[in-house]
Amino acid sequence: MLSGLMHGKNSKTRSVCAENPTGGKGQGARAVIESNKHPSRELGEGWKVNPSLHIPPNEVVTIAEIKESGIINHVWMTCHPHTWRNFILRVYWDDEEQPSVETPIGDFFCNGWCERSYVSSIPVAVNPAGGFNCYWQMPFRKSTKFTVENRSSESETLFYQIDYELTKVDVRAYYFHAQYRRVNPLPYKKEYTIAEGVKGEGHYVGTYMAWQMNSNGWWGEGEIKFYMDGDKTYPTICGTGTEDYFGGAWNFEQIPGEYGVFSNLYSGMHQLIKPDGLYRANTRCGLYRWHLTDPIRFEEDLKVTIQALGWRSGGRFLPRQDDIASVAFWYQMEPHMSFPKLPDRDGLEVI
Repeated sequence: MLSGLMHGKNSKTRSVCAENPTGGKGQGARAVIESNKHPSRELGEGWKVNPSLHIPPNEVVTIAEIKESGIINHVWMTCHPHTWRNFILRVYWDDEEQPSVETPIGDFFCNGWCERSYVSSIPVAVNPAGGFNCYWQMPFRKSTKFTVENRSSESETLFYQIDYELTKVDVRAYYFHAQYRRVNPLPYKKEYTIAEGVKGEGHYVGTYMAWQMNSNGWWGEGEIKFYMDGDKTYPTICGTGTEDYFGGAWNFEQIPGEYGVFSNLYSGMHQLIKPDGLYRANTRCGLYRWHLTDPIRFEEDLKVTIQALGWRSGGRFLPRQDDIASVAFWYQMEPHMSFPKLPDRDGLEVI
């Protein structure tokens, strides 16, 4: 990664933010001071005038639109935690009508519970105090558009910066995709679907899950399954347990009776929210697993499921009925199949 920095490249670096909404050359820091109460009123144009965007309730705004060939290299955002399930991020490649990325902002950055949790991984970093960073490379050949929908009943503020380079994109480069799902509660004896309806050639690169335990006891006996290229009844790749897939072992127990929270380059159970004996009735956690050195490659189609499985009396497994949300991350050639309809505001709410 660092070895490439010594070499030149035929590309142009650009960045979109509220201070330069078009990303144009020489177009940054040109906002005009319109109030005699503005903090920069004595400094004038060129100082910090317009660092954020205010999104009215129930409106969709375009925060970036680029009509050239290039690669998104970094996305930074921050907003108040109560908006993390109400701000919906969508990304479109090459004038497509259906988004290739559609997910609440919090879940996209591994913070689905609307409570801040720091992440120290390669593609996603969440830093004090709520700085969301994404380093997934996202190529586009003709254009891209980023939009944010505000599903809350109030006007909300978003700070953002999207860093990219204008360059020719290799003909074999895959497009980035991210799909959100939630089921609350999971029906009895049903597996949770992380991704389904993925058609074409590509590779799967990551999973984030926001998991609430709706019954007592250990919840992570379930196996993850990757059905690919025509698999029907049985998958080609099958895991051995939920904590195993996310890089842990033996119930994530650091000491008996206590979970060990961790965040590293490729995997983590970075968030643990405990009941408080009053209004917090359930344990919640956040988990991620990035397939950066071990992508799941498919040629025709892909489906990913995971079981919610615990224990009951008599040494028997218990199919659990937990509150589970997820974001699946993958790359593929376009066109992609349309995503399932995103849950409404009530269906997204952390309750």
